[in-house]
Amino acid sequence: SVLRSPAPPSLPDRFRMFRSCEWEVLERSLSILQASDFYWGPLSVGEAHAKLQREPVGTYLVRDSSQGNCLFSLSVRMPTGPVSLRISFQEGYFRLKNWFSDCVVRLLELVVAGTRNNPLHFDEMGGTPLV
Repeated sequence: SVLRSPAPPSLPDRFRMFRSCEWEVLERSLSILQASDFYWGPLSVGEAHAKLQREPVGTYLVRDSSQGNCLFSLSVRMPTGPVSLRISFQEGYFRLKNWFSDCVVRLLELVVAGTRNNPLHFDEMGGTPLV
């Protein structure tokens, strides 16, 4: 399930400089992401985890990453509690583990579909598989 954001956040202004082709990818992806119900913008990891703690396992949200080298983080309610995973952006693609796409929303669709048959394992999750 998705933890819905209260209102669409404004376009982030903290991003590093990008090549024009990367900026086009980022701008298009942000537009799609902001139209979704699960993008919370500049939400801290603590705030994200507090919101997810009250939600069913599997509920997720996307927020701006507090890490300077990442644009977004995926925060997910796992059986052991909420965890956050960084979504990197390199050479015009958003990446999460072995999945990549030129759109954050499409990346999440790929991850959701892919983990149904092949759960992800991240060190951040203490061995708990992401399905």
